[in-house]
Amino acid sequence: MTIYGKIIGTGSYLPPRRVTNDELAATLAATGVETSDEWIKTRSGIVARHYADADVQSSDLAVEAARNALDMAKLAPNDVDMIILATTTPDFFGGFPSTACVVQRKLGITSNCAAVDVQAVCSGFVYAMSMADSFIRAGVHKNILIIGAETYSRIVDFKDRTTCVLFGDGAGAVVVSASKEPGILATKMHADGSYGDILCLPGKLSNGAIEGSAFLYMDGTAVFKLAVTVLDKVGMEVLDAAGMQPSDVDWLIPHQANIRIMQSSAKRLHIPTERVVVTVDQHGNTSAASIPLALDTAVRDGRIKPGQNILMAAIGGGLTWGAVLARM
Repeated sequence: MTIYGKIIGTGSYLPPRRVTNDELAATLAATGVETSDEWIKTRSGIVARHYADADVQSSDLAVEAARNALDMAKLAPNDVDMIILATTTPDFFGGFPSTACVVQRKLGITSNCAAVDVQAVCSGFVYAMSMADSFIRAGVHKNILIIGAETYSRIVDFKDRTTCVLFGDGAGAVVVSASKEPGILATKMHADGSYGDILCLPGKLSNGAIEGSAFLYMDGTAVFKLAVTVLDKVGMEVLDAAGMQPSDVDWLIPHQANIRIMQSSAKRLHIPTERVVVTVDQHGNTSAASIPLALDTAVRDGRIKPGQNILMAAIGGGLTWGAVLARM
């Protein structure tokens, strides 16, 4: 009997503090950085984003999203036998203990459960989905909790308006379980380390101190050009692997980075804009959390229905990119 990985629950969480473009522009103006609501919206489509309070970690956001996903899946925390958490902003510098292990503890999971972080930046969630699908198809795990959680407000330079206006904090989660019914239909992951310097956090830890910048750096033009080139290609790869066409896709959920990239990807894939789930306007770019946040939003508002085909694609630092085609 063929075993499939199937999404049986989705969840998300946004920290309560919502920051509009006007509010952010006023805050930046006090430090001599000029921007405006119109400037931000025109270039990115973003209207607002959420910021976590100083005492809130990525794991705290992840736990709330996970609980919502488990509730929908009708599973208890101890039913989970693996946690895969995608993040660029782990609770601890150096990433250990892993944020996945912190989430395991906070959820009270005491049964036999593996936990691991994935670092593929904005592609982290699709990488984690691909990994989870492989584990389930191999019969190694049965109920995998996949989370994307980020607190990017901690790593952006608020003196650099080209990046600080784009990012927000949040978390999204899905439960993928073993099923007799087709769920995750195809996945594909790619990376090209030769582009690592166009989107990175270049600081290094040496003898207890940071050498270089501890803030995110992005060559926006270079990232944009690559994104519009690779996202439609990897989307077609997973469609071809599943023997499907773009017309079979009910919803496209691209990484919520920039509305222009998202629209370009949809156009190249011949998917109408009305079948693209867009949350970047209200969430900003939440990196690895952006796709599961958008997925949960569309599931809970009734747009995404059982049996529909969902194409998810992302590009992130590394560079990494990938896609997942799933039937809900």
